[in-house]
Amino acid sequence: MYPSSIEKLIECFRKLPSVGRKTAERYAMAIFEMSKEEAVDIAQTLIDVTENVRYCSICGNLTEKEICPICEDENRDHSTICVVQNPKDVIALERIGMFNGVYHVLHGAISTTKGILPEDINIDSLLKRIDENTREIILATNSTIEGDTTALYLSKILKEYPHVSVTRLASGLPTGGNLDYVDDVTLIRALQGRIKQ
Repeated sequence: MYPSSIEKLIECFRKLPSVGRKTAERYAMAIFEMSKEEAVDIAQTLIDVTENVRYCSICGNLTEKEICPICEDENRDHSTICVVQNPKDVIALERIGMFNGVYHVLHGAISTTKGILPEDINIDSLLKRIDENTREIILATNSTIEGDTTALYLSKILKEYPHVSVTRLASGLPTGGNLDYVDDVTLIRALQGRIKQ
């Protein structure tokens, strides 16, 4: 049995996704074996993240200011909004460097089995963003049952905006897959071949 401080650290690491007991033990021992300065730096970084990072008041992406750099960028095409499930999806699409529009992060997907309804995700603020300048909304939700359900729901309510073209990322994304795990070439093809909904 480890000393109580290390046991507590192990339990903290086990709260992270996909971290079991053995991995948590390795992480805890790695922290213990660091210099005090390195460990304090990690602790301070964790505090900084919780105190400084928030969601953009416009799109819901991660930012350290009220508005994220993408929404602030006047060189981006604000008439095209790409709707994604989480901030990691924004990172995946930005990495390929082919999309010059802006994003909207839903922070989840509709899932009746998990009790997640449309009002539980960031849909209302998306509808408030749509104005006469909005030309296209790209539905880039994950290719899962929940992602497809969310895209179908959005495409139906977005029919109330006849001036807006609603598209979905093209096939090539694996069914059941998440955007942040897709390789760059597949993601480029999916973005280029998006289809009208």
